[in-house]
Amino acid sequence: MPGPAIQAEEHERVTTRPAAVVVLAAGEGTRMKSSTPKVLHELAGRSLVGHAVAAVQELEPDHLTVVIGHGRDQVAAHLGQTPGVATVVQEQQLGTGHAVQVALGALPDLDGVVVVTYGDVPLLTGATLHELVDAHTADANAVTVLTADVADPTGYGRILRDDEGAVRGIVEHKDASAEVRAITEINSGIYAFDAAVLRSALGQLTTDNSQGELYLTDVLGIARSEGRRVGAFVTDDPWQTEGVNDRVQLATMTRELNRRVTERWMRAGVTMVDPATTWIDATVTLEQDVVLRPGVQLHGSTHVGAGAEVGPDSTLRDVTVGADASVVRSHLVGAEVAASASVGPFSYLRPGAVIDERAKAGAFVEIKASSVGEGAKVPHLSYVGDATIGAGVNIGAGTIVANYDGVAKHHTTVGRHTFVGSDSVLVAPVELADGSYVAAGSTVTAGTEPGELAVARARQRNVDGWVARRRAGTATAEAAHAAQQRAGDDHVEGESV
Repeated sequence: MPGPAIQAEEHERVTTRPAAVVVLAAGEGTRMKSSTPKVLHELAGRSLVGHAVAAVQELEPDHLTVVIGHGRDQVAAHLGQTPGVATVVQEQQLGTGHAVQVALGALPDLDGVVVVTYGDVPLLTGATLHELVDAHTADANAVTVLTADVADPTGYGRILRDDEGAVRGIVEHKDASAEVRAITEINSGIYAFDAAVLRSALGQLTTDNSQGELYLTDVLGIARSEGRRVGAFVTDDPWQTEGVNDRVQLATMTRELNRRVTERWMRAGVTMVDPATTWIDATVTLEQDVVLRPGVQLHGSTHVGAGAEVGPDSTLRDVTVGADASVVRSHLVGAEVAASASVGPFSYLRPGAVIDERAKAGAFVEIKASSVGEGAKVPHLSYVGDATIGAGVNIGAGTIVANYDGVAKHHTTVGRHTFVGSDSVLVAPVELADGSYVAAGSTVTAGTEPGELAVARARQRNVDGWVARRRAGTATAEAAHAAQQRAGDDHVEGESV
């Protein structure tokens, strides 16, 4: 759940609910040089197309359709995990206008607003889309385009305005004259259309351009030629119009998105000692008074409770950290750390690890599919797999819960307030009763009753003279010989006294 500060930012909107949203995501993305479809490359815990879908879902459209093409099977399977998203295949990439034709062909007759956006514009927000639709509705436009004024408009379509400032058309960069290329107001490719106007104009598109494609941008000129109103909503945040075409741009957008995410959480009451080395996925939630130290990465569905401290140098993925808990220099995946518990340094908590309130997983400890009960301690150099560790238990240094017999995993139970001595091996399946002891160095293969001491080790036997016989000439033999001489001298001196 989001923390109180984030919840406080939410407010009711009265934006017209679009009849449909179309997300264009069919392109090949050759500049990514990847076997992965471009729109499936990730930043901040979501795919590019996942960010696009998350933004448009805030509009609550009647229909949400994503046009796919390259890598269609992978993209369709990915989007299939998101309820309410339909996909339609553009068999041939014949331009943006053709892509929207394909999308509308799969939808019923629409009456109202149709929003068109792209699957590779990850910083676009639902709030900006709300503003676009609000402006479109308030001005009774046939088409409204989202625009931005940028320092370097290379590659973008330019907005052409008439003497009164109204939009009279868009010219693609490749088709633009030098004079038009000097214009710095660019087309984002994101529009709000009247559905009837869009259908009619799409039927009038031609391929009379340098690319031989059907341009969606030509819809604006057609609508204007019919005397319809064409408007623009200018965003003051050009980042929201930026697309990703290669890995350099992906890295640039990732840094900027992370800067925004970290800033938002700091303003909500989270302390970050070094935001530049702190990476937080868009899907992570934090509460007030969390402290994140340098080198922290929070991924997936991770949630950190109020007053907890994470880091330095810790990575958490799909982890829940309770209030006032501590995680130091550790790696956690799919684990739960309860209130006031501590983890690290150098711990590895794997899926299914649960550290209960005030419990501890200490230095160089690995825990997998196991629960460590309230106030229990696994302080040093131990492996715990498929086990239930009761409240108040102390697991000595170097203990191994041997859960795997080479064929199957087995469970171990350690009862409440039991003490396991250092350098022990608990061979699963085994159950130690409440209030029992295991002697240090034991290999335990059978359970205990309450109050028993388990001792499972051979009696020590010292072989006299072994070093002199078997390691003659070594530094060890010389040290032993010298010690024996000193002992003999001390003995003689004692007798003389």
